[in-house]
Amino acid sequence: MKAEKLFLELEQILEQLGYRTRKERGVFLGSDCLIEGDKIVMVNKNKPIESQLRTLATVLSQISLEDVFIKPAIRKELEKLWGQLHLPSGFSDEWGGLE
Repeated sequence: MKAEKLFLELEQILEQLGYRTRKERGVFLGSDCLIEGDKIVMVNKNKPIESQLRTLATVLSQISLEDVFIKPAIRKELEKLWGQLHLPSGFSDEWGGLE
């Protein structure tokens, strides 16, 4: 799957969870934040798309996904990204068991 398509799919999942994604330029890695009650994921548009995907995957790893439908192909890509992030073992049980 193309990285740009995966970014859009992950962005849609975040939208279902009440997050808004903002791409900005600057000297930052990117993460989620709360601004005046709005849940926002900041993505550094100066970073390569792979880094932007890791930002979205990191935020998604910290949210319960058990009530969110994720397409199997997207789930597979998301799990690959989580594997690259070296998240603690057993995190998928905590986050809704996507398997």
